[in-house]
Amino acid sequence: MRPARLRTFLANFWNDTRGSVTVEFILAMPFVFWAFMASYVYFDGYHQSTANLKAAYTISDLISRETTDINDAYVDSMYELFGMMTHTPSDIALRISVIRWDESENRYHVNWSANRGFPGEMNDGTVTQYAGRLPTMPDNEIVILVETENTFTPLFRIGMEKTKLENFVFTRPRFVDQIKWDGQSSLG
Repeated sequence: MRPARLRTFLANFWNDTRGSVTVEFILAMPFVFWAFMASYVYFDGYHQSTANLKAAYTISDLISRETTDINDAYVDSMYELFGMMTHTPSDIALRISVIRWDESENRYHVNWSANRGFPGEMNDGTVTQYAGRLPTMPDNEIVILVETENTFTPLFRIGMEKTKLENFVFTRPRFVDQIKWDGQSSLG
C-alpha cells in the first residue's frame, strides 16, 4: 500500500461508526457486571453485619430482663436464637458474661460466663484484656456482656476476602440487681 492509500484507509476506518455499539458493549459489559456483583457482595456483607449486631443486642436485652437464674438450657436457646436471626452458613460463636466492677480492687470480676463457640469462657484473668472496652461503672455495678462472632464469606470473587464479624455488646440488668447463674447465691 502506498502512503496516501494507507492514510485514506485509516481515516475511513477511524470515521466508520458501524458496529460501535456492539464493540462498546463487549468492552464495557465486564466492568458493569463486576460492579453489579461487587454491589451485591458489599450489600450482603453489610446486611450480615447488621443482622449480627441486631441479634447481639436482642440477646443482651433478653438477658437483661430476666428475673430468674440463667442455666445451660437458656444459653443454648440464646445460641439457637443467634443462629436463626443471622441465617449464616458459617460457624457462629456466642459468649455471655456477667461482669462486676470492684472499686476497692480497681478491677473487673466475672460473676459467671457461658461460652458457645469461643476458645474459652471469660474469667477474672481474661476480663482484664477487655477493660478498655468496658464501661466506667460505680462500685459493685453489674453489666451483661454479649460477644458474638461469625465469618462473612463473599458469594462472588470480587477481591474481598472472608471477614470475621465480631460484636461486643453490654447491657445493665433491668429488673434485678444481678443476673445469677443457676444455683449461684452471691456476687462472684
